[in-house]
Amino acid sequence: MGIQIRQAAPEDAAAACEVLRRSIRECCVQDHQDRPEILDAWLGNKTAQNVAAWFASPTNYALVALRGEAVVGVALLTQAGKVSLCYLVPEARHDGIGKALLHGLEEQARTWGISVVRLHSTATAREFYARNGYVNAGKEKSCFGVECDFFWKKLDEAATADSAAGRKRFCNCSGS
Repeated sequence: MGIQIRQAAPEDAAAACEVLRRSIRECCVQDHQDRPEILDAWLGNKTAQNVAAWFASPTNYALVALRGEAVVGVALLTQAGKVSLCYLVPEARHDGIGKALLHGLEEQARTWGISVVRLHSTATAREFYARNGYVNAGKEKSCFGVECDFFWKKLDEAATADSAAGRKRFCNCSGS
């Protein structure tokens, strides 16, 4: 069965939330080590209501990966150039789905005129981001008590310039 990557909609929130929760619980054991205080903090904001709000925000761009009708992956980019989410259910790992989601976010970043994207990676995903051209800039502590690696990637300048031409990046300012 093929994989479809498409922009997330608020009605995908419950299924996407389940992807996030399963991925954290089942794939990120190296990071949370089954410690309840870390898991509770990490999963605390992963509710269908919050995910729907993240998807609906005009300053976010979210994608879902579908295998048939089932959501098997979710990714989210902010207009500040931060990859906030890139998660898969365990059975969807190592099939190129994460790479496809990440590339979709990078294309949106180019559309927004963003030349550098950044993210915080778990130990579990560290090699994935490195394989996809992200540079590890060192360790940081996340708000969930998990040590993370700060990664960044400079996007292709020509592609960024081409896609940004004629498009205004979102701004809350009132300048002309």
